[in-house]
Amino acid sequence: MSQVTDVTKVLPAGKIIPSHAVGTWLLNLIHRFLDIFGLGHNQVVVEIIYVALIMCVSIAVGMCIKWLVIAAVRKLVSLKHSVLGQQILDHKVISKCAKFIPPLVFMGFLPIAFNRGNHLLELLERFTAAYAVVALGIGLSAVGSFIFFRYNSRENTKGLPIKGILNISLGILWIVVVIIAISIIVDKSPAYLLTGLGAFAAALMLIFKDSILGFVAGIQMSQNDMLHVGDWIVVPGTPANGTVMDVSLSAVKIQNFDNTIVTVPPYTLVSGSFQNYRGMKEYGARRFTRTFTIDTPTVTRLTPELTASIVAKYPEMKEFVDSLQKDNKEVAYGTGIRPVNGTVETNLGLFRAYCCQYLLNSPLLSSGSQVLVRILDPTINGIPVDFYAFTDTTDWNSYEAIQSAIMEHFAVVIPDFGLSIYTSGSLTIDQAAPGAAPVQPKTNAAAPATDTPKA
Repeated sequence: MSQVTDVTKVLPAGKIIPSHAVGTWLLNLIHRFLDIFGLGHNQVVVEIIYVALIMCVSIAVGMCIKWLVIAAVRKLVSLKHSVLGQQILDHKVISKCAKFIPPLVFMGFLPIAFNRGNHLLELLERFTAAYAVVALGIGLSAVGSFIFFRYNSRENTKGLPIKGILNISLGILWIVVVIIAISIIVDKSPAYLLTGLGAFAAALMLIFKDSILGFVAGIQMSQNDMLHVGDWIVVPGTPANGTVMDVSLSAVKIQNFDNTIVTVPPYTLVSGSFQNYRGMKEYGARRFTRTFTIDTPTVTRLTPELTASIVAKYPEMKEFVDSLQKDNKEVAYGTGIRPVNGTVETNLGLFRAYCCQYLLNSPLLSSGSQVLVRILDPTINGIPVDFYAFTDTTDWNSYEAIQSAIMEHFAVVIPDFGLSIYTSGSLTIDQAAPGAAPVQPKTNAAAPATDTPKA
């Protein structure tokens, strides 16, 4: 104890005077060490080393507690194979929450090291308390993010864009944390700072404009069920044509089918328009419409000989031909969405009837969807015949295989009706979502090559 008495006596008034025997012992060690270099009575160096030692001890204690807690959770996960525990470890929730421990330990050591009323003690306590508030904010953010992850993965089965709610909640949390931390450092009431922020309300609105608009857009999209994560959307005026990967306050991330990523502000989707193909997937059928251009000189009146030869090759046409020859208009111009569309006046009319029957009886097409074979406006190249139907699948490979097989079949049977395809033109392709009105196909030139979107 003699060493303790000797050390405290030589300290100048107002400097570090430990209030606890542990602090006095530690201060003696520092003086002994500095005496070796002739700095034992340099109070500034003593204060710096003393505070640094306390800080190192606090960080070490915090790291030990964090390591022990993480080790315990890992052991529990390995024994019980807990999915929840593994997710907590993967998201580093414990590591982020443990950041709150070192400032608490440091604040616990400060009263031991200093007497009350010491100016340095008050300064250190303010900054330590501010850091503790920030560390608490980090922990709460980690917990909130993990709760959102659990809810989004287990409860949000529709993939609603609710991440904006998490972002705005974290934003509010950090605004509160920053205000409290600054008020602690400047030793003022948080209400005093909030009063000062009122003068900067316009500037704050400008700074956080995108976040506010994104939050409002997220609520509108969720309320109106406009967008889910995983939806295939097309945004006019942008290169966005793919699957929605993420929806946040500031951006909607869309992965195109060439694996490029396009980001679009959420309020752009709300203020403008975009096309969502979710309805197509829920409906379970995908529309295709293609066009053959028939060479005009090959379109002729049906003769008994040509009619007989067609019926001989395609016996399923006999009932239709017999009905029309008996002037049964209901067969030729039947009502509903799935009538057989054709005539026995021309070889083109009979070809249309054959195509209708083929599409209606095809097991590859949706049985409850629109089927249509129609004549479009004639062009200088010929008479376009448009085929409009829905496949019974939205899978990209199957969709392309089905429509290709159907068009190949029609291309083969056309000569049996005395018709021919305009050979110097091109096959026109148009693809769209179900429920849309038929689109006028191009007939004079081939469409430019583009990436076909994936369903």
